[in-house]
Amino acid sequence: MKRAILIAAIFLAAAAQAQQSAEDRFRALPAEKQQELRERFRELQSLPPEQRAELRRSLDRLEAMTPDQRNAVLDNYRAFQQMSPAERDQVLKRWEDFRSLPPEKRAELRQQLRRVMESEPAERKQLLDNMQRWERMSPEQREEMRQRFRERREQRREERQERQQERRERKQERRQERRGG
Repeated sequence: MKRAILIAAIFLAAAAQAQQSAEDRFRALPAEKQQELRERFRELQSLPPEQRAELRRSLDRLEAMTPDQRNAVLDNYRAFQQMSPAERDQVLKRWEDFRSLPPEKRAELRQQLRRVMESEPAERKQLLDNMQRWERMSPEQREEMRQRFRERREQRREERQERQQERRERKQERRQERRGG
């Protein structure tokens, strides 16, 4: 919940970057919106300095984005707000889990997500269905699947090596035929 408040504060601050003065924009808002902004400001001021600094960095990143990138962030935020509280909690938990990963693992996961998002709709649906199935598995079932994947990968590697060996042997036979025949 606190994360959602912080995210909302970032967007409120970003929205305040219009051409007219902040004071003019504030006075033009309805009274209830002014009160909400005052409350959010008090919440922001009550945060520890390191959290405020993190919010400032986030806002700086948001301001540095292109309009298309900012719109994508805003769309994501709106979608987040449309989620149920349980869904939002789950997303925030996953986000915290993601942030706690080493940088190389985060990069790997970003690449995987890119592949999912860039895939054809039918393939994307299959990938997402598989991910949901994986989430429902017990740790034992997951380990069993990992073992199957490892075995299949090893089998494919061995088959590939056999084909390569067969090609080398055929190539060697052709050389010998040319020399001897």
